[in-house]
Amino acid sequence: MTRLWQDPDEVEQLQRETAKLKKINAALMSRVERSMDQQLNAFSLFETAIALDRQVRDRTYQLREALHSIERANEGLYRAKQQAEAASSLKSSVLISVTHDLLQPLNAARLTLSALAEMMETQEAGLLIDQVDRSLVTLEDLLRSLLEIAKLDAGALRPDVRPLALAPLFEQLRNEFAPLAARQGLSLRIRSSPVAVSSDAMMLRRILQNLLANAIRYTRSGGVVMGCRRRGNRICVQVSDTGPGIAQTQQEAIFREFQRGEASATDQAGFGLGLSIVRRFATVLGHEVRLSSQVGKGSTFVLELEPADLAEVSDEVHEPKLSERQYGGLEGAKILLVENDPSGSEAMAALLEGWGCDVATTPSAADALLRLSELGGAPDAVIADLHLDHGESGLSAIADIREHLKLDVPAMIITADYSEKAAKQASLSGLEVLKKPVKPAEMRALLSFLLS
Repeated sequence: MTRLWQDPDEVEQLQRETAKLKKINAALMSRVERSMDQQLNAFSLFETAIALDRQVRDRTYQLREALHSIERANEGLYRAKQQAEAASSLKSSVLISVTHDLLQPLNAARLTLSALAEMMETQEAGLLIDQVDRSLVTLEDLLRSLLEIAKLDAGALRPDVRPLALAPLFEQLRNEFAPLAARQGLSLRIRSSPVAVSSDAMMLRRILQNLLANAIRYTRSGGVVMGCRRRGNRICVQVSDTGPGIAQTQQEAIFREFQRGEASATDQAGFGLGLSIVRRFATVLGHEVRLSSQVGKGSTFVLELEPADLAEVSDEVHEPKLSERQYGGLEGAKILLVENDPSGSEAMAALLEGWGCDVATTPSAADALLRLSELGGAPDAVIADLHLDHGESGLSAIADIREHLKLDVPAMIITADYSEKAAKQASLSGLEVLKKPVKPAEMRALLSFLLS
């Protein structure tokens, strides 16, 4: 007979074991589920890692290609930059060389004209000579402007910024431009102030020269005024004229090369380089140039400069101007001229002989020493070109002549080289320098001073 009931103790024991098995089963199931989740997560992460790796590879490839493309572009730009710099350097070098060579015949023409002027006594001849001289001055101004632009482009013209007093500069400009304004029937007022600015002496002078020359050139009636005043933390130099004015659409263009206006009836139009040099020099110096103009009423150019302490202006002792010195006559003076340019040598000799000098010409130092042996005596003065043939220097020629004579004979250098290096070389040798085209009055004054 089947047993249908159990002992209560056994039933309780079975229930406890069943509950225990359920807990164990639940724990096992939970562990299995967690393990499955981790496996799924790991697989998901693995898939994600693979996808990210693929994206990284793709992006790396794209970046590498972009970098290669940039490198190729940079190489092309670098080559283009090198070519542009080479072309600019060649252009500047050629322009400097050509300008230097052009100054040689111009110097000969100026000297020949001066010699001719002393021979001709009629009024008609004098008028013709003045006309030719004005043409040569215009050509000289063009060549100087081209040379300055070429030097700036070649990086050969570097500013020497220092404290400068404006009053002496304004006085020099008044003396320089007053006769020109009077000849054109214009008034010229230059009002100075006891202030100093921070600038380069040569460049600032050239800027103001060009602004004044431009104002006088294009003004038919009335006059020109130049003055300076403080404006905030700047010194403003202002040049105003009563000329025809400049249309708004042309006010930027006139600062470009070879842009020019209509000159006054008594003057020829310039070459359109003056204001270009003003802008270029001002940019190099960090000065600002502004223009305000009304057609029919005139123009005003304003140059903004950084102020400086007037007490810091160099207290150099300046030599008196040649025109302020006392000179004697040149009659009978023995002059040794060392010049390799035949036309320049002939013109200079003709001018000196016209002043009563006894001139011996020679193209080199070696030939000069031979001439000295033939002359049997020392010259009263030596005039030498700075750059002679075959790389020879007039400085060494003068040194050789002095060594040969055992005498510190008075000497001067003439040159068409406007570089700072040339000026320093002559200065270190203690020699006066005249720039070509030589101004006869300046030449005569300096020669008289040396002989005295």
